[in-house]
Amino acid sequence: MSKNVMITDDVFNIFGDDFDRFRFPADICRVTAGNGGEALLIMGSEKTALLDCGMAYCGKSMTANLKKELKIRGREKLDFVILSHSHYDHIGALPYVKDEFPEVIVCASHHCCEILKRPNARNLIKELGTAARDLYAPDDKGDITIEGLAVDLVLKEGDSISLGKERIIAIETKGHTDCSMSYGLEPYRLLFTSESTGMLERAEYVHTPILKDYGDSMISMKKCMDYRAEYLCLPHFGMLPKSFNDKYWEMFEEACQEKLDFVKQMKAEGLDENKMVNQYIEKYWDSALKQVQPIEAYIINSKAIIKAFLKVL
Repeated sequence: MSKNVMITDDVFNIFGDDFDRFRFPADICRVTAGNGGEALLIMGSEKTALLDCGMAYCGKSMTANLKKELKIRGREKLDFVILSHSHYDHIGALPYVKDEFPEVIVCASHHCCEILKRPNARNLIKELGTAARDLYAPDDKGDITIEGLAVDLVLKEGDSISLGKERIIAIETKGHTDCSMSYGLEPYRLLFTSESTGMLERAEYVHTPILKDYGDSMISMKKCMDYRAEYLCLPHFGMLPKSFNDKYWEMFEEACQEKLDFVKQMKAEGLDENKMVNQYIEKYWDSALKQVQPIEAYIINSKAIIKAFLKVL
């Protein structure tokens, strides 16, 4: 019998065994149940919020974790789901959350709300969710559902959601997608960034998944830096040491320039799109990334990244 493929923490052990990337300055716990995006439960003094849901294939396990953590804290209700963007690895488990908590209010950007109404987008979420299930849980033949993928409350720049003494502040951070949002948690000055401003994959490397617009990502970086967060929590990673915050932004900017130079070189060599994608994957794909996303999704993203960078050359 095949074993489920689970990500090993060694992949992200960048700051050593003494650093816990899921130790938060507020009452927040990780309820993630599989590979892909994280699912973080934020416990406010009065209300609760789930930041992203993760992939569909582990949706039932994630909701079990969620219910367990709520019970431990004497809570029963999940008030909000806050979506960072519309990609399958961050919202795939939403239908399972809504099954367990039918009164929950799903919050996201206007563009995310509109995307989830599009048949082509929904079909792609199902297709990539199925590929993830086949890779990470090959014994699971259950259908990947997309029923319930919808937004109830549209958030725009500066909107806030009250959890009691705490507030979640919406920050539009386009670049990865046009629907990407970052969120600040007050009064902790904790910023949950989006993929528009990168992901730390190794101690010396920041991945820059700019799928839509390079300029938008630069604007998003400035917005995040202007927030002057005391704590940074990155997608697909977790918390950074406070002493690393400034270094991270330097690394992100350098990585963007390095990738821009690489695409510029391929363009100067007269490579067509297919050859560019092949060279890009040869340069940046690492077998360890298979634990984070299926190669099918990586190829789709690689094509989009190249197009986004070509637009500014």
